[in-house]
Amino acid sequence: MSGRVFVRAPLRTSAVSFPSLLRRRSLIVSVASAAVLTGCSSGSDSAGSGGSTSASARARARAARDSRGLLRQYDAVLAVHPVLAERLRPLRAEVAAHAAAFEEGAASPTATRSPSPTASPSASPTVPADEKSALASLAAAERSLADRRAKALLDAPGELARLLAGVAAAGAGHAYLLTKGDR
Repeated sequence: MSGRVFVRAPLRTSAVSFPSLLRRRSLIVSVASAAVLTGCSSGSDSAGSGGSTSASARARARAARDSRGLLRQYDAVLAVHPVLAERLRPLRAEVAAHAAAFEEGAASPTATRSPSPTASPSASPTVPADEKSALASLAAAERSLADRRAKALLDAPGELARLLAGVAAAGAGHAYLLTKGDR
């Protein structure tokens, strides 16, 4: 053996380390994806014909009316079972926020308050006498409304479809929270 000493030094092919290169690539891909998604969804719901705008406004008004009906159910349960207030107030507040979000783009304030055959503003929801049944009825109402919204979002234009999807997901979450203590 000759008196050679081998020193292992890390090979560097560039001035940029591998992890930072991955982060840059991830950032570039993320920005590109965001640009494509923004390009596909930019513009308002009124970009189509006048018919689709009025259909969107009617769908918003219907969704706002449904949220207000659900809000009345929460209020009725709270009136009969005030001991549930701590559990129900956060969910009720979210339902009120959903109604307000739908009312922002609704056709007119009167359209959201017009009586319908299924939910009349003057009709007071029936509340079961025991708390467990009252929570189950609220959960069923949340689930039913979430299912209807999930179906409605298929025909809704971009921004409204996203709103319906988010509110439907929140409603499904509410249904779970209302029944999770039952197990």
